Amino acid sequence: MKKFDIELAVGFFLLLGILSLAYISINLGKLEIVGRDGYTVYAEFEKAGGIKPKAIVEIAGVEVGTVKSVDITGDYRARVELTIDKDIKLQEDAIASIKTKGLIGEQYVQISPGGSDKFIPNGGKIRETESAIDIEELISKYVFGKI
Repeated sequence: MKKFDIELAVGFFLLLGILSLAYISINLGKLEIVGRDGYTVYAEFEKAGGIKPKAIVEIAGVEVGTVKSVDITGDYRARVELTIDKDIKLQEDAIASIKTKGLIGEQYVQISPGGSDKFIPNGGKIRETESAIDIEELISKYVFGKI
């Protein structure tokens, strides 16, 4: 009987350890199992500049959402679907920009809030956008004296 109690205790602690590791892995990896709780807005850019799904969306340096998908529209513009936290309300005149952290860092979407009293609804569109800066194009212009 004692051997059974010890085996049961060891099994219980082993299961507890595995569940703890899974919890830590999910939290440190910022994995979304169910999905982010928020609403969807869209933004169209001339150049997406390599923005990827699951990229960060920031306002004033604070993460407020993620990029859900990136696809192309019929008029050859990049359409970016953003999931914004439900607590954050975006004004109609907000500006979405694709930025890079550092010189060669990861890309993210920065939203500059507007001053309007009206807010973008779920499924709405951010009208004002700034495309990503193409570093190679800037260097090329500088080298060939077009700046």
